[in-house]
Amino acid sequence: MRYLLLVSHGTFAPGLHSVLDMLAGKRDDILSCSLRDGEGADEYVSELEATIAPITAEDEVILLGDIIGGSPLTNALNTLSARGLLPRTRAFGGMNLPMALTAAFDLQAEDENALCEAMVSEGRAALAQMELDLGTDDEDEDL
Repeated sequence: MRYLLLVSHGTFAPGLHSVLDMLAGKRDDILSCSLRDGEGADEYVSELEATIAPITAEDEVILLGDIIGGSPLTNALNTLSARGLLPRTRAFGGMNLPMALTAAFDLQAEDENALCEAMVSEGRAALAQMELDLGTDDEDEDL
């Protein structure tokens, strides 16, 4: 089985997990863990170990973190490494909803490389500044 593991600072990962539950349905192959405000690394790692307990040596992991180099992602990589899962893990930083949703919908796809490329592509494509139509000065004169 392939798992999607979301990790973050604050409540971002559990919040994103909640949105995935709404849009893709509640699933056993999507897990999340976050480093809460005031929580130490040891407590976070302990919670993370409990979160990833269902993952076996035969499973694969797609790990999405909020910030590359941040404590949640770094500790998740270390924890997966300690369990011998790092060779079967693909890790990404800068997670967003389109990226996670793409992963959720195609998580068990045969071609993991194509899945990962699609995740990054969708995540990038969703980043854009919106053009806001604020009207023109002519409209203000009609008031």
